[in-house]
Amino acid sequence: MSVLPHAGVRHSPLPTDPAVLLLPGWQNSGEGHWQTLWEGYFGDRRVDQHDWMTPRRGDWMTQLEEAVLAHAAGPEAARPLLLAAHSLGCHLVAAWAAHSQNAARVSGALLVAPPDTEQDDWPTVLPSWREPVRQALPFPALVLSSTDDPYDRAGRAALLATAWGATHLSLGRRGHVNADSGLGLWPQGRAYLRSLLDGQ
Repeated sequence: MSVLPHAGVRHSPLPTDPAVLLLPGWQNSGEGHWQTLWEGYFGDRRVDQHDWMTPRRGDWMTQLEEAVLAHAAGPEAARPLLLAAHSLGCHLVAAWAAHSQNAARVSGALLVAPPDTEQDDWPTVLPSWREPVRQALPFPALVLSSTDDPYDRAGRAALLATAWGATHLSLGRRGHVNADSGLGLWPQGRAYLRSLLDGQ
C-alpha cells in the first residue's frame, strides 16, 4: 500500500513527463481510486463522459477522440500522450483505436482490470459493450489484471491482451484494482505506465 500525499501537494511535471489521459470505467472513478489520486497529484486529465451510468460505446469514443485532438492542439502537444484506463475504459481504448484516424497520436496505454464483457451477469445497462473489440492496438500497451477480479472470473484478461497485441501482467489478488484494493497513489502502477515509453 502506498502512502497518500498530503492534501494540496501536487507533483510538478518536467517537460519530458508524458501527458496522461485518464479513462475511468462504468460509474466513473471516485474518491480513493488511483485514477482520482493521479489526477490530483500528477495533474493527469480525466476524460469526462456525458453519461457514466448508462454509457453508449460510441459516445465514449467521441469524447476520447476529442480529448486526443485537444492534446494535439494544446500547449502540451510536444509531450508524449499516454492513456491510463480502468475497467470499461480498457474496452473504450480498444474500440476507439480500431476506428480513429488519430490513434498514432498515442504513445502507449495502461489497461487495468479489463472486465469480461461476456460474463453471464454482465450489466444490462451496458448492451453496446457486450461484444469486445479484438483488434491489435497500434501503440504499446500493458494489460494488468487480478486473479480475484469479480468482473473477470474466467480470467479472460490475458486473452484480451493477446488480441490487443499487449503485454499481460497479473497483479495477484487485487480485486478489481480500484479504491477497494488499497493501492493509494499506486507508484508501481505509475512505473508501469512510464515503462510504455521505454525505447522511444
